[in-house]
Amino acid sequence: MNIFKSLLGKVWQDPNAAEVVKIEMGQLYLVRPGNIRSSRECIYNEAIATIRRVPALDHNFQLVITRVYEDGDQELLEDEDETDEERVFLISEELEFHSGVTDDEPTFIWRDLDGDVDELYEFVASGTNEPTRAFFETCMYRAMYERKFKASADNTKDSDLDQFIWQPVTEARGQTGDRKSPKNQQDFGDLPSDTVDDSTVQPRAMPNKIPSAAARPSFASSSLPTVTSQEGHIFSWNLEIEGFVAEREEVVVAKIVERTPGNFNYWLIVSDEDGDFVSDKISSDMNPRWAPKTSSLTWNYANGGRYDSWALQLASTEAYDAFKTAFAQCLWETLHRVEFRKAKPDEQAYVISSTTEDIEMHDVEDDGEDEEEVDKELDPDEEASEEEEEEEDDAVSPMPQGERNSQLTIGYKGDRSYVVRGNNIGVFSHSSDDQVKYYATISKISTPQGKEFKPQEVMLHDQDTKMVLKNPLDPHSLFSMDIERGKVVEEWKIHEDITVDHIAPENKFAQTTREQTLVGASHNALFRVDPRISGSKMVESQYKQYVSKNKFSGVATTASGKLAVASEKGDIRLFDTIGKNAKTALPPLGDPILGIDVTASGRWIVATTKTYLLLIDTLIGEGRYAGNLGFDRSFPANAKPMPRRLQLRSEHVAYMNHDINFSVARFNQGEGQEENAIVTATGQYVIAWDFAKVKKGHLDKYEIKKYEDMVVQDNFKFGDDKQIIVALQNNVLAINKKNLKRPTRNSLAAPMSSLHSRSGIVNSPY
Repeated sequence: MNIFKSLLGKVWQDPNAAEVVKIEMGQLYLVRPGNIRSSRECIYNEAIATIRRVPALDHNFQLVITRVYEDGDQELLEDEDETDEERVFLISEELEFHSGVTDDEPTFIWRDLDGDVDELYEFVASGTNEPTRAFFETCMYRAMYERKFKASADNTKDSDLDQFIWQPVTEARGQTGDRKSPKNQQDFGDLPSDTVDDSTVQPRAMPNKIPSAAARPSFASSSLPTVTSQEGHIFSWNLEIEGFVAEREEVVVAKIVERTPGNFNYWLIVSDEDGDFVSDKISSDMNPRWAPKTSSLTWNYANGGRYDSWALQLASTEAYDAFKTAFAQCLWETLHRVEFRKAKPDEQAYVISSTTEDIEMHDVEDDGEDEEEVDKELDPDEEASEEEEEEEDDAVSPMPQGERNSQLTIGYKGDRSYVVRGNNIGVFSHSSDDQVKYYATISKISTPQGKEFKPQEVMLHDQDTKMVLKNPLDPHSLFSMDIERGKVVEEWKIHEDITVDHIAPENKFAQTTREQTLVGASHNALFRVDPRISGSKMVESQYKQYVSKNKFSGVATTASGKLAVASEKGDIRLFDTIGKNAKTALPPLGDPILGIDVTASGRWIVATTKTYLLLIDTLIGEGRYAGNLGFDRSFPANAKPMPRRLQLRSEHVAYMNHDINFSVARFNQGEGQEENAIVTATGQYVIAWDFAKVKKGHLDKYEIKKYEDMVVQDNFKFGDDKQIIVALQNNVLAINKKNLKRPTRNSLAAPMSSLHSRSGIVNSPY
């Protein structure tokens, strides 16, 4: 297969190329071997087959079959609510992809994961020559390799791809059975987050439903070590009736088993009297949410590119507590690869507390629902005005083509926003009608020596007259750009042995002042940068290197200059100043933290992981230093803060039908302004939490806006808690927070042709 090495180098190694390979002509059929009436149905008479990268998700690819319309066909479909223009399949081993020949034409065949167990899709690649067929097949196997191992397939050998070549199942004579299931359910590793309103777990009046047929895993869980076993009931979310439906009427047994002892490979199993019928590998991608009011666990399950929502209701409070504790410990062990009992007692308590949904926060008054919330209760389906929706379309930017927007930073002065696109920076103005208009482009960013580069991180500085840039090609320096001149005018050499991996302002509002210094961080050190000193710009007296391999991943500062530092390991450190040890060290839950933000006062921290936001109250509630913040004093060992997870509800993820990958979450900010919202994004969605309600314990009070393009980054306009600036991959616009909608089937859903209530978590051996 590596005879295509040269060609693969052209089409595979460009991460900006959405499409890897395409076959321009063919027909798509649905094959039902057991159906006498219609064993081979033509779905698309003319179609294109494409292998496409999944946006914003490395090492994941889709097989996309797109219908080609004949003249006049498109007009006939314009009045229909839903059109069947393309079918999308996440490429994994589960598809059992293979090639064949039909009527002397090459074909590609794969499983219909949403149909019956023996249904197949067949793409007849009419007129395709043998080298093209073989190249397309090789690309499919490379995509499977990258998804399974989450690594580039560039250096693979032919033998590395052999494991993905489908082999037909040989059945004993006289036996029938399901086609072989995936060998390793880790193919479904990229799962979205999940949170569910307690009320949705209650059984609801609904049509009769035939329970999913039980399937026997390749081996019984009864032969494996069991961590915990409890009785309960199992439900799955029905997309059409919008409620949880009982998968079994009778009581089931839910247990956690260790699939491979000593390897921290734990599985959630649900069994009835016929045997095991639900199995899912315990990982952070399940995004479990625990609801004490109904003693239930809800989670999402990735099923061949579709995302299902499940709920397990435990039989008693005692069973719920035991199962929740065991699950949290197993998840921690999976992430840390070490036994939970080896963690310190205070760290164990911190981890277990992160699963507790009942929330009590100090000094938060419950004033009842505010006027806006009452209005929404009275008119929950209220839509944004047509005028506001149309205004969003006016902000198309004539930025250079070929690249995509990658970063957004917002100025406080002159109503400006700046968007990085390759080695160019687009400048956008905020108009009087609260919209974003293209203003100018700062082209061909380059060093003072004239060497062009693509900024990796940018930060406004010195009353928005300068922008500090990180150059990925020179990690030991920072570059200062004069905003007015649109030119990099200085290189700040930091240290020949220390890289600058992250930067932050000296304090939260330093960009509004003439403050010259800023904060820098390497993977294991914090330091101050002062561009006014000669030679290396790192202040030697304000440098602190830490012995352990911290892998710092983000820095944020308070209004008084105290620092919150996060790491890829998932821990958070709070400093009162640079050059000293942390006052507080919060242990890692295990998920890498992608970025961090802090309120101006330092009271609240929001840390972003891939599938949830972690909210932490730094106020010390008891002990000698009660009333102080964790930046100034250490928390008592037995009274660390209780971290809270902000997640998307599992049923919302099912309608969105893609995995969750949050951008770095931010509080709204402005001098003298209290933070009352948190904004982030995932995929095509902008998401904002009502921070006032979150502090009262309502962790799922968020609203959503969907766009046609992928959202790169979003943040509030400086000094404004209503206007959100949104950078899409190819556009920049503004939206008022009131135009975000409550998540509903209508506001979230992908085309219903891709959504089905049948779940592959049933019939999936582990």
